Amino acid sequence: MDRTEIARLAALEDTHWWYQERRHLVRSTVKAISPGIALDIGAAGGGNTRVLRDLGWTAVAVEYDELGATIARSRQVLALRGDARHLPVRSSSIDLIVAFDVLEHIEEDDTAVSEMYRALRVGGQLLVAVPADQRLWSDHDVSVGHVRRYSRDGLELLLRAGGFEISTLTSWNVLLRPLVKWHRRRSTGSDLGRVNPLVNKGLGAVVASERYLPLSRWPGVSLFAVAERADR
Repeated sequence: MDRTEIARLAALEDTHWWYQERRHLVRSTVKAISPGIALDIGAAGGGNTRVLRDLGWTAVAVEYDELGATIARSRQVLALRGDARHLPVRSSSIDLIVAFDVLEHIEEDDTAVSEMYRALRVGGQLLVAVPADQRLWSDHDVSVGHVRRYSRDGLELLLRAGGFEISTLTSWNVLLRPLVKWHRRRSTGSDLGRVNPLVNKGLGAVVASERYLPLSRWPGVSLFAVAERADR
């Protein structure tokens, strides 16, 4: 993702419906885990990092670009520059890694998964979110620097090959998939942008309703996985 998109994302993430619901996803998944040391890889403005910190974690944002790290620090988030393929941490030193919308930017996604495995302690947890379904590929993916979108089987194979045991693999943003598909076929460039407050509230309500509906196996816009480092 280039610097313009990083700055745009950071400016939007506190109020945009997509990122608000992503923070809920992190919070609801992590709240039952005893806090420890966490990395939020590809943290941009550090929204998810702040969620982890508020839950008692020693949370560090890891950003490839200096701009992302600088923005996170400006929001009182501990941040490091780092490459997901070469994390700046000791082996088996991390209890939790959050990598939302990271792997799709990396050609060597298997190397990044192996590096996350190295950094986590045995039993450490990995939370991953990636864009789903190559059929949804659009100018948005090109604009934000995606290399690929993932199938359910493809993400599962990637994580298992990296040594992880998967406890959860679900679709996310299912109800809005038809709207997203229609919009991206007709638009050019990135979807990142300000949304009318009423529309933002309505979209947020739709995606939040998925918390209570049995949609985890339906096709969505994203895939979400929770995995544990197994002892190989």
